[in-house]
Amino acid sequence: MNDTFLKACRGEAVDYTPVWLMRQAGRYLPEYHAVRSKYTFLEMCKTPEAAAEVTIQPVDILGVDAAILFSDILVPLEKMGTPLEFHEKRGPVFPEPIRDQAAVARLHVPEPETELPYVLETIRILRRELAGRVPLIGFSGAPFTLATYLIEGGSSKNYFLTKKMMYTDPALYRDLLVKITDCTIEYLAAQAAAGAQALQIFDSWAGVLAPNDFAEFAIPYVKRIISTLKERGVTVPIIYFANNGATLLPQSLESGADVLGLDWRIRLDDAVRVVGQKVSLQGNMDPIALLLPPAKMEALIRDILDQARGARGHIFNLGHGIVPEIPPEQARFFVETVHRLSKRQ
Repeated sequence: MNDTFLKACRGEAVDYTPVWLMRQAGRYLPEYHAVRSKYTFLEMCKTPEAAAEVTIQPVDILGVDAAILFSDILVPLEKMGTPLEFHEKRGPVFPEPIRDQAAVARLHVPEPETELPYVLETIRILRRELAGRVPLIGFSGAPFTLATYLIEGGSSKNYFLTKKMMYTDPALYRDLLVKITDCTIEYLAAQAAAGAQALQIFDSWAGVLAPNDFAEFAIPYVKRIISTLKERGVTVPIIYFANNGATLLPQSLESGADVLGLDWRIRLDDAVRVVGQKVSLQGNMDPIALLLPPAKMEALIRDILDQARGARGHIFNLGHGIVPEIPPEQARFFVETVHRLSKRQ
């Protein structure tokens, strides 16, 4: 198996820097649209054969060093007992937001094998179909990010309702986060048991928090997820990605993750000075920089590789998900260039 990605997660020596892209199974690929045309988004998440097909596409097309399960961070929340809808223009919507104790009490922690079997079956199919070519990454949302969707009822510009609950009813906020955390522990443990070879926790909206609020209202729940998984014997590498989290790096280090994902708002050598040799780093090219002409993209990739030289380990990635407007040939050039420039002599 090409285990370069796993070695970099663990800080072991590698022959070249591994690379994958967040949202690599997605809307920038014509092959993805061919499958997507047959399903709604949620239907595709719940159809193992389709989800597995689009997961493998970027491995074949781009030559990335890891596959990441095609799903969505919100999928387990639906099984906690809150309806979930996806709208083409509005994105995800929770028509019954969670804003009081009665609503929190109605939520339950789903049993993944019986209530989320399609996710686990997708993982099992992928392990067979990938046949050891590259490792498979499973994932979840982080409790704070998941809570914002439940409280706000969907996406938000200023997260007013979430912060209002944090500041004015911290007990209610804590009860909600505990339930989401319990759900996430079970969900990730089941993914690892089904065959996921690494796990990533996405904290997409962590960057809206001040560092002291992040330390109180977000990272303790991530820390409990990771520590509990390790206590249960989950040994696969765990990546924590706090989007827009350059100011949150010292607190993120307390998560217990093996790898910290970074966006483009911080230099990797600055990140190394903060984290030292305690964790590996993942990142961190601006996704829109995939539109650069070849010479300029190559120069940028070379610079990021140079910045990462002092890291315990480095996985090259974008600083957030690849956007639909990126031509696939640009993404392929990106992957090939990372491999070529980082190859050890």
